[in-house]
Amino acid sequence: MVNENVLAAIRSALHSGADPARGAGAQAYMKSAMPSLGVRVPDVRSTVKAAAAAYPFASADELRATVLTLWRGADYREERYAAIDLTGLRLVAGDLAMLPVYAEIIRSGASWDFVDGVAHRLCALLQAHRQEVTPVLLGWSADADFWFRRASITAQLAAKDQTDTALLARVIEPNMADPEFFIRKAIGWALREYAKTDPGWVVGFVERHGQSLSPLSRREALKNLSVR
Repeated sequence: MVNENVLAAIRSALHSGADPARGAGAQAYMKSAMPSLGVRVPDVRSTVKAAAAAYPFASADELRATVLTLWRGADYREERYAAIDLTGLRLVAGDLAMLPVYAEIIRSGASWDFVDGVAHRLCALLQAHRQEVTPVLLGWSADADFWFRRASITAQLAAKDQTDTALLARVIEPNMADPEFFIRKAIGWALREYAKTDPGWVVGFVERHGQSLSPLSRREALKNLSVR
């Protein structure tokens, strides 16, 4: 069952806050066929929180159905942002049943903003269900779709001292030679974030892999460190 009240509230608020000029600029920036309403990201988030508070979900299943309905039926980019924001509600925090939802978002979204939008959600699932999620991320790291590979690399961005470094290395290593910008950037980003927790590990990883890392990945990984 879908929470129709939440859907109506979100859609109404987003359209009320539309800024056509800003939306045209956002669409051009994203090089997207899907138009944008021009609603700022913080306003999308506050809209989602208000709708969920006004019309609480009865179950995790209802929330999942609502997320997928909003995502699949979106006419504007902000509606998809709102669908991703709904997945952050406590009702489904650490819920393994959300994994297929995130996979659909990655597959059909096929854009850095959508893929990166679920990175923290994947991190939470990994922390709660390491045994189940680890092999999924390893599989994604070799997927033909580079957006899944990016998701496997960025899935531990927020893990800090809970980072599984063996997993981090295993999802990065098969992708180091990939010329795709979004993969090279993801590798550098993931390493740079973990360097805030364990710079020595990151420096060691970069040194071990030498020229196998692209200049972009290496530069991003060491960006905040004294080593170059």
